[in-house]
Amino acid sequence: MPASLVIAGRILTELGRSRRVLALWIVFPATMLLLFGWVRADQAGLGPALTATAPGILIGAGFFFSCLGGPISVLVAERERRTLRRLLVSPLDGASYFLGVVLAHLAIAAAQVALVYGITVGGGGGFHGSLLLGTLIVLLSVSAYVGLGFLFAGKVAKSAEDVNGTVAGLGVPLLVLGGTFFPTEHFPPLLRTVAQANPVFHMNQAFRTVAAGGADPADVTGNLILLALLASVAMILGARSYRHMLDVERAL
Repeated sequence: MPASLVIAGRILTELGRSRRVLALWIVFPATMLLLFGWVRADQAGLGPALTATAPGILIGAGFFFSCLGGPISVLVAERERRTLRRLLVSPLDGASYFLGVVLAHLAIAAAQVALVYGITVGGGGGFHGSLLLGTLIVLLSVSAYVGLGFLFAGKVAKSAEDVNGTVAGLGVPLLVLGGTFFPTEHFPPLLRTVAQANPVFHMNQAFRTVAAGGADPADVTGNLILLALLASVAMILGARSYRHMLDVERAL
């Protein structure tokens, strides 16, 4: 664990030096929250509008780009700098590095939660549900995103130029169909059916239901089971992809 914390600290320090990354992970969710909250404010008032908008922006947009796109960017950069090759001859084991990347992105997710709900509370809204359930959904969502980030870094994104295309190409359809920006209740019947196969939909649905208040665990049991399965499979596939990357580096 201490080695993983060192890795997490190094990743966060390096990311903190990149203004482009900070803009994407701070300005983007804040701007989207205010923009869509403002659009909805004419009907519900700013506070309720921010309350309704925050879950989708946080889970669907903020975490998607930071916790899925982040590991892809980190691993591609490490590979290009030959850091992974140096890892093989260092005392640090691969599992500690993997855990360090996960911990770094959990910290980023926590910061985004504070940002999005800080703005929401400042605008008169809030989180009205169970903090325990909300935290569980956040942890499962971040785990799923990070695991998929490792998977795509190993299988799809081979260079820095591939990162933006990979994340954007996947992101736009998944975010729209997941109800991140527009409620799925307004979708045509066919798109509502398609959305059920989208993991982002279940993340958004579960967190939105809990954040609104009044929900008990039974209301989101189905979503939580799917999220737990997704997170488990994503982390397993991500770990396998990461081991494969190390094997490739070892063979070079």
